[in-house]
Amino acid sequence: MFSRLPLLAVEESPENPMPRGAWPATVAPVRALLDDGLPLGAATVLVGDNGAGKSTIVEGIAMAYGLNAEGGSTGAMHRSRESESPLADHLLLRRGPGASRAGFFLRAETMHGFYSYLEEARIGSALHERSHGESFLDLVVERSRIRGLWVFDEPESALSLPGCLALIGLLRDLVAGGSQVIMATHSPVLAALPGADLLELGEWGTRRSDYDSLDLVRGWRGFLDDPRRYLRHLDG
Repeated sequence: MFSRLPLLAVEESPENPMPRGAWPATVAPVRALLDDGLPLGAATVLVGDNGAGKSTIVEGIAMAYGLNAEGGSTGAMHRSRESESPLADHLLLRRGPGASRAGFFLRAETMHGFYSYLEEARIGSALHERSHGESFLDLVVERSRIRGLWVFDEPESALSLPGCLALIGLLRDLVAGGSQVIMATHSPVLAALPGADLLELGEWGTRRSDYDSLDLVRGWRGFLDDPRRYLRHLDG
């Protein structure tokens, strides 16, 4: 079947299955990915608590696609401290026939090192000279010519509310231009990306959800409605 999407689905490699007793297969959403596979649309957003497996999954997909573990495109070579899981070695990517093999990976926790790599290689503008949020958005704009798979890991750590809204606009433009987006986030703002498939990760594994049903959204709404109801539990 013809598809313009770089990735149609992610599955476990039949030639290199992952032992279910080995980390990260012990994490329920990772195990669900290995057991059942993960079909992908034009935009997919993964949400869930810390430790649910969001970053592990998007990192594994990015690396299996050929993107640098610490961010960048398929041509990026920088490395600082190796900390990624072995998940990528056990994944099989179902690619769209004739679709782009280009891509870009942006992860908040390694952005400083990635900026230093770009600066040393004299690639692009001087991102260290701008604020964290400004540099993040500028990088997306500068690389927006890339048509392919875009993977984001918790980009909200760099962004204010207006910055998150600006990023949503950029992501919509990327998808409209033929790119595919996969994003892990704790932000209810970024989870509102129009048209995205929403996947909620937790001890149950992975479940598809609508926006209003996400624990993330209900939790933030409850907090903003009455912060004191949440904060008083800290006194005990």
